[in-house]
Amino acid sequence: MKFGIMFANTGEFATGAGAIGLAQLAEGLGFESLWTVEHVVVPTGYTSTYPYSRSGKMPGGEDNPIPDPLIWLAYVAGATKTIRLATGILILPQRNPLVLAKELATLDALSGGRLELGIGIGWLAEEFAALGIPFDHRGVRTDEYIDVLRKVWNEPATSHAGTFVNFDEVKSYPKPMQAGGPKIHIGGHTRPAARRAARLGDGYFPGRDLPDALTELNAACAEVGRDPSEIEITAGVGIDLETIKRAVGDYEISRVVVPPFGITVAQATDGLNRFADEVMAKF
Repeated sequence: MKFGIMFANTGEFATGAGAIGLAQLAEGLGFESLWTVEHVVVPTGYTSTYPYSRSGKMPGGEDNPIPDPLIWLAYVAGATKTIRLATGILILPQRNPLVLAKELATLDALSGGRLELGIGIGWLAEEFAALGIPFDHRGVRTDEYIDVLRKVWNEPATSHAGTFVNFDEVKSYPKPMQAGGPKIHIGGHTRPAARRAARLGDGYFPGRDLPDALTELNAACAEVGRDPSEIEITAGVGIDLETIKRAVGDYEISRVVVPPFGITVAQATDGLNRFADEVMAKF
């Protein structure tokens, strides 16, 4: 069983010392991965509904620092050796896919092949508007961007003619260290997200509603003729041993993610040490 830490680039961990402190602590305790969140901007007074809290608002408020996940991961990559570096999630349709392909390939190459790419389509309409990117059709835009990323990572020279991206033959180097490029984990609990994971994902990170999401994933895999066991499942299912054991027994989860148990390195040190002793050591 793999164990990761989500919300890794929030709270005190948004600072240089906090980022290194958390990353080295997690690596030393045997955590497999760090998962970062993303928002380029948070529009003041947004009315879009955040789908992962009862309040409909993101935890931490509008002034909570959220460093760019790729810069944060590059920073901690230089201070660690083995822990995997993950976006959980990066809002793919807000990015230029050619620029992003270069950034991700560079990070993967420089970190020794440690990158995991979690992506989602986004939920904050006001953020898309501020960036000048259409909120509508962001799902099909995401599908095309995934195709572009994989082509750029794997082809010596690449061209693309699509609905949202068009370019004649280009070359982009370095290539990722991982053969085929970093694994792409599809984030989201909705039916379209599960279907996207079945069609295009190396992994699936539902975020919530795990039973329904996995039922939908299995049905979508049957439709496209894919074995669901090929798709790595990442989920937050609790923080105590019995809850996690039940979830792992009920579902084919590949990776369990937990929060840092606080917003400071001191709090994380206590909480993550306890979790490593009481939970991780039992797997």
